[in-house]
Order: sequence, then structure tokens, then C-alpha cells
Amino acid sequence: MWWPSAQPARPCADAESRRGRLRGLGMRDRWRGNGPASAFARLAAVLMLALFTAGCFEPLYGERTLVGGPNLRERLRGVKVVPIPAVNGSPEARLAVELRNVLLYEMTGGEGSVNPTHQLNIQLTSTRQRVILDITTALPDVELYGINATYTLTEIATGKPVVTAQTFARVTYDNPGLAQRFARARGQRDAEDRAARVIAENIRSRLASYFAAGT
Repeated sequence: MWWPSAQPARPCADAESRRGRLRGLGMRDRWRGNGPASAFARLAAVLMLALFTAGCFEPLYGERTLVGGPNLRERLRGVKVVPIPAVNGSPEARLAVELRNVLLYEMTGGEGSVNPTHQLNIQLTSTRQRVILDITTALPDVELYGINATYTLTEIATGKPVVTAQTFARVTYDNPGLAQRFARARGQRDAEDRAARVIAENIRSRLASYFAAGT
């Protein structure tokens, strides 16, 4: 005859074990970040970190600086752009004047310069290449115009060059052929102006980086 083995009943021990497991899960959830309390704590930590680091950043084009000195616009207005050297009557002569005018407007916004603190010297060369040729006439249908510029920013007070860099621009324009010579000349001039604007924007961005970060 079979008799079931007697098992001692331990309801209190089982209940304590279940409660211990639940407490362990709760602690693990709070540690992993599950729950409103943990979410609030993470949000508070992020806000405090943002508050402490907010004073470490300075807007590039802000009206005021953190230390109360001149802002970026005033520093750029203090740059004297020396006339770009070019041979009189050459295509680079008109390009040099155009580039200098665009650069002056980019740095001053049309407000005019102030007492110069820095001097900017620019050397440029231009290139023109044939991209697509007409197989019938062997004349170029599309041409590539380019400008290579080397510039140096010098501090007037010390005479020390603080920025020396190079930049370039490449633009294309259509060539309608010999039947429309005026359109070809106009397309080339438009390409020169577009390339000059790209060069001016690149130089302005580099100078703005120097005045903002000192490098």
C-alpha cells in the first residue's frame, strides 16, 4: 500500500521568498531606470549638466561676447583687405576687384570698416578647362572655370601672420559656340563672379573661425 510522503508545510518561508524576489526585481528596475522616479532623476541630471555647461559656449554670430569684448562682426570689420595684385587689362584684374568688393561686403555687411587691427593679403590665379567637346566642330560645349587663392591674415600691432591658408572654387558654364560669342563671354563672366563669391565666403568663414576660437 502506498502512502504519500509527508512534506512539511512552509507557507511563511514561501511568502518571504516571493517577497524577497519582488523586492529584488524592484531594486533592479530602479537601478536600470524603469519607473517615474528614475526618469525624473535622469531628467534632472541632464538639466543640471546643461545648466553648468551653458556658460562654456559662445554663439558665433552673437551680439555680445561672454567676456564683454568686441563681437565677431566688429572683429571682421577691423580687417583691412589689401587690393589684390593683378596685371592691368588682364582677366584677373577685373576678378581681383570683384573678389575684394564681395569680401568687403561679406565682412562689413555694407556698414564700412573701422580702425583696422588686421591686414588681409590675397594672391589668386585662375584656370579654365574644357569639359565637353562637340564631336562635330571640336569646340567646347561646357567649360570649367576655377580660382585658386592664397591668403594671409596679419596682426597689424605685431606684424605677425596669424592665419595662412588656401582655398579654391570650381564652376561650370555653357559655351554656345562661335555663333553666339557675346553669350559665351557673358557666361564666362558670370562664372567668374560665382567663383569669386565662393572664395569670399570661404575666406570669411576661415577668418570667423579664427576670431571666435583663436585658431
